[in-house]
Formats: sequence, C-alpha cells, structure tokens
Amino acid sequence: MPTPAAALDLLLLPTWLVPVEPAGVVLKDHGLGIRDGRIAFIGPRDAALKLMATEVRELPGMLLSPGLINAHGHAAMTLFRGLADDLPLMTWLEQHIWPAEGKWVDEAFVRDGTDLAIAEQIKGGITCFSDMYFFPKVASERVHNSGIRAQIAIPILDFPIPGASSADEAIRQGVELFGELKHHPRIKIAFGPHAPYTVSDENLEKVRIITEELDAAIHMHVHETAFEVQQSLEQRGERPLARLARLGLLGPRLQAVHMTQVSEQDLALLVESNTSVVHCPESNLKLASGFCPVERLWQAGVNVAVGTDGAASNNDLDLLGETRTAALLAKAVAGSATALDAHRALRMATLNGARALGLESDVGSLEVGKCADLVAFDLTGLAQQPIYDPVSQLIYATSRDCVKHLWVAGKQLLDDRRLTRLDEHQIVASATAWGRRIGGHTE
Repeated sequence: MPTPAAALDLLLLPTWLVPVEPAGVVLKDHGLGIRDGRIAFIGPRDAALKLMATEVRELPGMLLSPGLINAHGHAAMTLFRGLADDLPLMTWLEQHIWPAEGKWVDEAFVRDGTDLAIAEQIKGGITCFSDMYFFPKVASERVHNSGIRAQIAIPILDFPIPGASSADEAIRQGVELFGELKHHPRIKIAFGPHAPYTVSDENLEKVRIITEELDAAIHMHVHETAFEVQQSLEQRGERPLARLARLGLLGPRLQAVHMTQVSEQDLALLVESNTSVVHCPESNLKLASGFCPVERLWQAGVNVAVGTDGAASNNDLDLLGETRTAALLAKAVAGSATALDAHRALRMATLNGARALGLESDVGSLEVGKCADLVAFDLTGLAQQPIYDPVSQLIYATSRDCVKHLWVAGKQLLDDRRLTRLDEHQIVASATAWGRRIGGHTE
C-alpha cells in the first residue's frame, strides 16, 4: 500500500483487521490509517508505524472490522419493547401495537425512542441503520445530532398514520425531506410503503414514479408470513412479489424485508431484478412468521442483508446476536452445516447491508477511500479463548458487550464502551419515564 503523502489523523493498530472485501481475509498485525473521515492506509504494522499520524491507538487483542449495518428496524419502537410479547404478528399489530401507536406516538415519542435506539445500536457495534417509522423528519434530526449513519424510510400506508393524514401527504413530506437532506453526508432518505397488504396499487404506482424520478430506494415488508401470501392469492390471484413485479417496483432499489416465503417463481423474480432481501431472523422466530431461506437465496446470487426489526418484536437491536442467529438458522433451514459460514455471516452484516442500502461505494468494507466506519471488538475475554479463527469467535462466541470502540466517518462515537456524543443516563431516564406513562395505561 503506498505511503500517504499527508499525515494521518488517526492510526489504528489492532491485532486482527478483517476488511470483508476481499472475502474471507484476516490480516494479522496490520494498521489502518484515517484522514478526513476516510480510510487512507491499510498495510503491515511495520509500514504503518513509519507514517506520520496525529494520534496512534494500539488495539491489542482486538478485531477491527467494518461497522455493522442494521438493514431494517423501527427505531422509536424501542419505547414499546416488551409491551405485547408472545403474540402472533397480526394479533400483535392490530390489537396491541397499532392502538398503542395511535395513543402515544408523537414527535416527542419519536425523538426519545430514536435516541434510545441509536445509543443501543452504537454500543452494539452498529455504525449505520435503516429506520422506517413515523415523524421521519424528527428521526433524521436525531441521526444528524448523534453522528451515526442512517437510511430513513418514509412510512406510507393507505390509512392515516401519526404525522401524515394520507399516503399523498406522506409522499409529499418524503419528497421534501429528500430534497433537504440529499447532500447530507450520513443520512439517506428512502420511501417505505409498509407492506403489500397495507398499500394499494395506486399508491404503489406513485411510489414507483417518485423513486424513479429521485433515484431513491424503496424499503418494504414483503412475504413476512404465509398468511400474507395466501391472502394475496385469494384476493388478487397473485403472490405479493409477483404483484410488485407487475407494478415495476422490483429492482436494485427495492429492499424486500423478511421474505420468509420464497417459491421458485419468487426466487427467479428476485434474481432477475437484482432485488435485495433483508433477513430479520429473531423477529421472524419470535412472531412465528417463518424462515427466510438465506442459503438458497445466497447461492442463487441474491444480495441478503440482515436486520433486527424493531425492539417491540425482537426485543433488542443487537445485530451481532442477530447475525449469529442468522448463521445458525441458515444451517438448520438448508440442512447443511456449511451454510452461511462465519465469514459470510459477517459479510451479510456489513457489505451486503451496504449494498442493500445503496451505500457500498462508501461503507461496508475496509478499503482505502471508503468512509472510516469501523468497530473494534475486544476478543481478550474468557469466552473467546483460544482463538483459531477470530471471525468464527466473533460470530459464534462473542456478544455485543465486547464492542470496545466505534467510529463513523472517522469520528469516535464509542470510546472504551463510553458514548462520546450521547448522554446515556439521560436517555435511560427518559425511556423509564415513557415506560411509566405507557405501562400505567395498559392492562
């Protein structure tokens, strides 16, 4: 690697560096240099130490990887964590979550819930997340203030939602926010028609036209349950994915979340259109929604990312844990112990997530020129010993409590497990107060 001409802002010296691209590589005793928020150098430790750097950080016993990317969630729903557990999806939604949202969700709820989600995610090694929730302008402000990176998907439904009285109003607000933030270095606005069963052909057509004009992404729950697919067959005579194909929504801009039901026809549509799938295994398991056939999709060439879903149905925003679940579940579903190995699982949680969100030119792997979105995992603990393959230990033997440091665009947001830009005590106090208010009004 050529020596940078100008001094580095920061030189990191971990025991292991996992670039993710190229695939399967673990670099031992290498350094990574950052300048102006981007990766300026990757090379052997000896060469790194010859470089001029304003700050040098030794990271002994640590694995440095791209920051984790949580490709699907509903950030402010952290304030509904544990509110309606152990219920099937439609009962959970229609009888508990939607009524609670109607009663409680306002700008203050979204502000405090999003802060809680961001803090939890940073402490869990997540440098970028996708959010699909009400009052997206408020959420984008919290992302801006926190220093994290995010895709904010504008929720669109056929009926009134908190903050938007109609699909047209939601789309209009989305177009405005897209315009305001199109040059923001860390925030990307997408459009989020909720699901095939909550959005009409007419409104999906509007979304298609707007996203084509703006070159914006579409983020949507698709094939979450067998019931959804069956209902569509009975009412429309076609599977939801086939309907989206007919309406022109499939393609590299579509992020199809869940996809627990995948027929041969569905698989062909995903492959032909280059549509990304976002896998949320723990939410699907908890709601008994089904199993996304990750290995089958991967082997067919579909880009599969991973997401936590919201804390109301997970119940955490732990992407490292989610990735472990994904790896284990993929083996059971495929009937093969070689399905979704540890290195591919990490790729799913980093570069595949970046590709799904259209951010792969900037994040998702450690390559010179990309943004310095990084996480350092401490592998010195009892549970990680001995270390033969540090990536295997990361995926199968490490919890998010081992996240030590985190940077987004070269700015350190977590230093020795301490949040540098957010007040953890205040966020906890605020969430506790919401819990008392909401809990006092539920049976």
